[in-house]
Amino acid sequence: MAALPKPDIILTHESDLDGLLSGLLLRRLARKLFDQDIRLEAHHYNSWKQRQLRERSAWVSDFCFEPRMDRPDWLILDHHMTDTPAKQAHLIHDIGKSASLLCYELCCAHGLGRPELDRLVHLSNVVDLYLVEDPDFELACDYGNLVKTYNFWNLHALIEGNPERLLDHPLLDVMAVKRRVEDPLGFAWSKRNVVEISPTIGFVDTVVGNGNSIVHRLLRAKATPYAVLVTLFVKSNRTVIASFRSENGEALKTAQQFQGGGHANASGATLPRSVTSLEDAVLYLRSVLAPTPEKGGSLTSLEQAFAAVESKATGR
Repeated sequence: MAALPKPDIILTHESDLDGLLSGLLLRRLARKLFDQDIRLEAHHYNSWKQRQLRERSAWVSDFCFEPRMDRPDWLILDHHMTDTPAKQAHLIHDIGKSASLLCYELCCAHGLGRPELDRLVHLSNVVDLYLVEDPDFELACDYGNLVKTYNFWNLHALIEGNPERLLDHPLLDVMAVKRRVEDPLGFAWSKRNVVEISPTIGFVDTVVGNGNSIVHRLLRAKATPYAVLVTLFVKSNRTVIASFRSENGEALKTAQQFQGGGHANASGATLPRSVTSLEDAVLYLRSVLAPTPEKGGSLTSLEQAFAAVESKATGR
């Protein structure tokens, strides 16, 4: 087994369980190999695209391999599709495995396997690859929703950086109740309130329930005429996150128009800082995906445009 370079930093994806677990596993591996706590830094896709890679050496998980990462003493573990070959970096890549599973296999090769981690990594793999036929799929989604609901760094603080503490965590009871009660209500409401962004893309508003589960059900049931469905989330700092879902690979292509990334059918992007609300986001998505400039006319006001969107959604 080739010696791994000592990292100056560990970089991971901030948006989901796969990124959290990957980062924690790599940090544990670095501690064993180098007897040092290496700083963990997490990013959403947009901030990652903008980050300068100044470190001499780094370990990176759950981000698509790209030319700027092809550097000596850089280790990248990822499962997103890439056309970039690794000429200098050490790339561990498999689109059939989650990033957390790739990281865990590396940990196990260095004697860090544990039954609790076996179980946790399995659940992370199921939810990140959306393996709907797996018998643990619903439970895995509950684990995935922990990060979506409580956010990366809040959950990191709660478990004090120890991934095993996620296993059978009391907050999973909250996730299970939300799934049973909120998801059916949310699906029925969202199905009636899909708004067209473009002829092929629809915005799914959500009031309760897990947005990913609701959108997945809408796509599988072909309940809308749109190939791509997008949901929006406004963070506490007014940053708006767009999540794109599809069944035939269109989601990633759409997210890339907003400097985002992810998987072929499950991708995301952070919208520009000037977009601070759902109303702004709907109009911004339309301006990029379905621009309709008026000859000799001025742009429709934000209030008027979103009033039209709301009218279509509610049928008023």
